[in-house]
Amino acid sequence: MAESKVWFITGCSTGFGREIAKKVILEGYKVVVTARNMAQIENLSPDNENVLVLKLDVTDKNQVREAVNQTIVKFGRIDVLVNNAGIGYFSSVEESIEEETRKMFEINFWGLMNVTNEVLPHFRSQKSGHIINLSSISGLASSPAVGYYNATKYAVEGISESLAEEVAVAGIKVTLIEPSSFRTDWAGRSANRTQTTISEYKGTVGKRIDQPSGQEAGDPKKLADSVLAVAESEKPPLRLLLGGDAYEIATKKFTTLLNEIEDWKETTISADFKE
Repeated sequence: MAESKVWFITGCSTGFGREIAKKVILEGYKVVVTARNMAQIENLSPDNENVLVLKLDVTDKNQVREAVNQTIVKFGRIDVLVNNAGIGYFSSVEESIEEETRKMFEINFWGLMNVTNEVLPHFRSQKSGHIINLSSISGLASSPAVGYYNATKYAVEGISESLAEEVAVAGIKVTLIEPSSFRTDWAGRSANRTQTTISEYKGTVGKRIDQPSGQEAGDPKKLADSVLAVAESEKPPLRLLLGGDAYEIATKKFTTLLNEIEDWKETTISADFKE
């Protein structure tokens, strides 16, 4: 039953987080809606006893602890954690500004882990729970102009794989959501950029930085539907690609990778000691 599950969602002011929050509220779940800017989320569901609206900066461990504690006080448990809060940054790797890239890691990776580690003891005590991490196709296949963003998502992918194996014995599930480009204005709203001045990068990095947003193929409402379906599945996937581009990019990446592995097979296996 919807009313029996409690959702805790980060980054609900706009984009995916807001759409997911709207969907699960509509379906009658108990939902904790969080964002750094309270003014952007207070109107999601006014006067609804099933909704708790909290201020949350995922990089602030004290705020994270307080938000989780308030959730337990009000609802008694958490069943689904959606780690959605994140930002982007466009630049060539060479020209990226360290302050911008470190800020992105603090939010996209360490912020995600701050919330996860605060919720895990509750999941273990319940012997149940589902962690849904919003990754990206950029966590599987890299592209120009977002090298450090790719790196944050690769980090989320790597730790999620390890975590999934560690917590399975406690009845806890982990899923990575890997969308391609969706129509959320993420690039214009949540992503800073440093224009390239190096001529060699004009045709790759420069072209990507200047690409307008608003015409992406992905539908955020359909992503929200998919996240709900994953949360209700008895056997949710570790990874869920979303969007036609995500499918094409991922299959190309892994087909190429498998071919390269086979091409260099003899060199690979010859590196072992001979018995």
